[in-house]
Amino acid sequence: MKNEVSKKRLRGNLRLLAVSAFLAALSIVCGKYLALSLGNVLRFSFENLPILLSGMMFGPITGALVGVVADVIGCVMVAYPINPLVTLGAACMGLFGGLLFRVTKRLPLLRQTCITVIVTHFVASVIIKTYGLAQYYDMPFHVLMLWRLLNYVIVGVVEWLLLYTVLKNQALRRRFESLRG
Repeated sequence: MKNEVSKKRLRGNLRLLAVSAFLAALSIVCGKYLALSLGNVLRFSFENLPILLSGMMFGPITGALVGVVADVIGCVMVAYPINPLVTLGAACMGLFGGLLFRVTKRLPLLRQTCITVIVTHFVASVIIKTYGLAQYYDMPFHVLMLWRLLNYVIVGVVEWLLLYTVLKNQALRRRFESLRG
């Protein structure tokens, strides 16, 4: 009996690892290969969507790890320099996404996903990542922040609608939750 429980836990952990790796890979593809770049620091992409989803479905620690892996491997793949503050922002995307989704679990799903996406993007993308980019490119933080705020208002609305659509599917949500254990 104990051996069966151990095997079941290992299978569940391997499935969670595989799905997390897939979400990190999806983030890399969305952020590095399918992004629309405007200059060096302004990019429209959905790289945060899989990171947010991993935090919301598998918890803040898994979400943070998916964010770090996606940022570091993505930068290495396309020869971008690794910016520790931007990597921290990617980690915070998964971490805060997971924390806020759990804190707001009593709210209707529409508001729960909206609050999670807005607050997480504001802290992780608009403040932390922007500060890292401003330091790296030696640009004024407040000017860059205004441009990135506009960027993430647009991207955030689309990501919110996509996440809400995915998460309101009860069968898919149960499948994600079964991976969590």
